Amino acid sequence: MKLTESSEMYLETILVLSKKHDRVRSIDICEYMNFSKPSISRAVNSLKDADYLKIAPDGGISLTESGEKIAKKIYERHTVLSKCLTSLGVDESTAVRDACKIEHDISDETFNAIKAYVNKISSEKS
Repeated sequence: MKLTESSEMYLETILVLSKKHDRVRSIDICEYMNFSKPSISRAVNSLKDADYLKIAPDGGISLTESGEKIAKKIYERHTVLSKCLTSLGVDESTAVRDACKIEHDISDETFNAIKAYVNKISSEKS
C-alpha cells in the first residue's frame, strides 16, 4: 500500500516524538504538527487500522514494525537531504522545509545517489 505524504509525515512525527518522550500522545502530535485534534484523531485511527500504529489503553501511540520501517526511511531521507542542501549553501530553515517536500517524492535510486555523495563529502572533510 502506497501511503500518502500526509500519512508518512504522521509516522515520521511519531518517530521523532518517541525519541524525545517516553510516551507519545495525540496532543503531542497536535502540538508538533500544529494540526487540530480531530485531524490527528482521524489520521491516527486510519494508520492504526492499516497496522502502522498501536494505541495503548492509556492512549499512548507507538509505531508497529511496518510503521517504524516507513518512518525511519522518511526520517533518513529528511536528514540526508537537509544535510545535502545546507552543504550547497542553502540556509538551514529553507533546507529543512525543502527536504520535507522532496523526501516523499524522490526515487530510491536518486536518494541513494545523494546519500552516497553526502557520505563521500563528509568523509573527505574528516
